[in-house]
Amino acid sequence: MPIYVAIIEDDKTIREGIAELISAQKEIELIGSFEDAESFMKDIEKLRPDVALIDIELPGHSGISCVQYLKPRYPGVQFMMFTVFNNPNRTFDALFAGATGYILKSEPSDKIIEAIKEIHKGNSPMSPQIARFVVDHFNRQNKSSAHIESLSPREREVLAYLSRGFVYKEIADKMTISVDTVRSFIRKIYEKLHVHNRTEAINKFREGQS
Repeated sequence: MPIYVAIIEDDKTIREGIAELISAQKEIELIGSFEDAESFMKDIEKLRPDVALIDIELPGHSGISCVQYLKPRYPGVQFMMFTVFNNPNRTFDALFAGATGYILKSEPSDKIIEAIKEIHKGNSPMSPQIARFVVDHFNRQNKSSAHIESLSPREREVLAYLSRGFVYKEIADKMTISVDTVRSFIRKIYEKLHVHNRTEAINKFREGQS
């Protein structure tokens, strides 16, 4: 049986180009082509594609919100994001929503076809740039977690207050200590986390907590 594929892409030129590419394949059959998520969400019940190739930036519902809504209802459909790499943080939004693949529009035609076949087999194809971003993220997260663990309980408490937007005086009042003691804690925090300012410290704290 062929792999049944639906395309959700608002750019007509790209949508028609991918449709033509798929039409030339013996193992893949295009069963739907949509310019917005709403149309696809309306027709998915009767189409039941094996793979949905979906752009992130769509008019109306985004590709991410579409996947988030449909994946629990149609767990058998493999959703592969098909987009440009202009906002790497959207990668995790897409994966958390239920996408199992992430391919860039800049990939050669043969790579796109290969990705469709791979995701249908149960794999999670990703463009190299995406895979590298994911690996780098978790490496940073692991390092941040190790740094956070080096803090004392009181230092973590100070950092937690900092991350919530409290100023030194407010932190001192909350912890029943002097402002000078707060400053001393913060100097130690910066030293242990290898950062130079409040923003960097908060970022490491949040990375370590995620």
